[in-house]
Amino acid sequence: MQITRRFGGQTFSSLRIRNYRLYFIGQGISLSGTWMQTIAQDLLVLKLTGSGTALGFVTALQALPVLFFGPWGGVIADRFPKRPTLYVTQATSGILALILGVLVVTNLIHLWMVYILAFALGFVKVVDNPTRQVFVLEMVGREQLTNAVALNSSEINLARVIGPTIAGALIAAVGLGPCFLINGVSYVAVLVVLYMMREQELRPAPLVPRAKGQLQAGFRYVKSQPALLTPLLMMVVIGTLTYEFSVVLPLFARFTFHGGAGSYAALTAAMGLGAVIGGVFTAGRAKPGARRLLLAALLFGVTILVTAVTPSLMLAIVALVAVGFFSIMFTSLANSTLQLESSPDMRGRVMALWTVAFLGSTPIGGPLIGWIGQTAGARWALVVGGAAAIAAAGLGALVLRHSGRKRGPKPIGRLLTPSSNMDD
Repeated sequence: MQITRRFGGQTFSSLRIRNYRLYFIGQGISLSGTWMQTIAQDLLVLKLTGSGTALGFVTALQALPVLFFGPWGGVIADRFPKRPTLYVTQATSGILALILGVLVVTNLIHLWMVYILAFALGFVKVVDNPTRQVFVLEMVGREQLTNAVALNSSEINLARVIGPTIAGALIAAVGLGPCFLINGVSYVAVLVVLYMMREQELRPAPLVPRAKGQLQAGFRYVKSQPALLTPLLMMVVIGTLTYEFSVVLPLFARFTFHGGAGSYAALTAAMGLGAVIGGVFTAGRAKPGARRLLLAALLFGVTILVTAVTPSLMLAIVALVAVGFFSIMFTSLANSTLQLESSPDMRGRVMALWTVAFLGSTPIGGPLIGWIGQTAGARWALVVGGAAAIAAAGLGALVLRHSGRKRGPKPIGRLLTPSSNMDD
């Protein structure tokens, strides 16, 4: 009983902080709506076109602004206060969702409209993603960051279970439109909790004054820090070829297992359930280390390969639970490493590069994986993603070994140290 209480206290420790607890509640509501929209938008594109390539193109359009302008979002995150910025980005996201919902409900929707709204949402993400990442640290502080990031990752993926489940039922009963409308309204919860926060309890980093060369300075800074460069390079590979589940899973459900919205929702929910478990597991563990980060990427790839060869929908659902577990372990460890290893005046730019690697790589990977899934089959698209994650683990090991030789036998960074207390 005492061990259980100690584990629970450690696992959920960041929720004792009032501002983060409010943020956690608001995000839970909004993220469930976001996953409802994700399911509905994917199915909407397939309904309008029946094309896996078109599905990948919509996903790519949403990420294209992040690819080209993502680093500038980091400069904005470093220059401006985080909370007011989030008021603007979250409200805009809600308005875009409501517009899409109205167009679908009134049967005025065309594919080009989906393209435009996805592209617009991508520009919101340019600023919103790095700002939200850094705002977590401002709410909880350094000591609780790893815990808060892991719990937030669990929440995102619990929403991956709740949102698709609700979406599947709604789509079957009343169609796609209400999913977009509900998502739009859900952003009100985020605005409310931002308003309720106690500003005096935040721990904002000093704002960076406007100056020339700040973007280039961010690139030079990351290049000089192996503890930052390693997870970013790994995420470039994984983000481009592995994290294309919004393209692969609809094809996997529809063309491999001949299912509909319910099958797609079940696959997505299974991965989300595994990620919830993985996030809670990571939240209750020690700070990240190099071996754990590399192992998480390796096992992420292996479980995807297992999913690719599953002979039935039920076995694919089981395999995707494991995929979700190792997926969130990798992203939580990498995210925490980047924030804790970054200098406060560079943190926004570092996390913007994380966003570029995570989301901005989709314009390249989305259409490619969609084309592979449509021409060779969804199983082969999964094989490519799994192999990429395994390759990323190998790349990370090579970068760490190379930087270790240049610096000598001492640990590389405070967090990427393959020590026993981090990697047990």
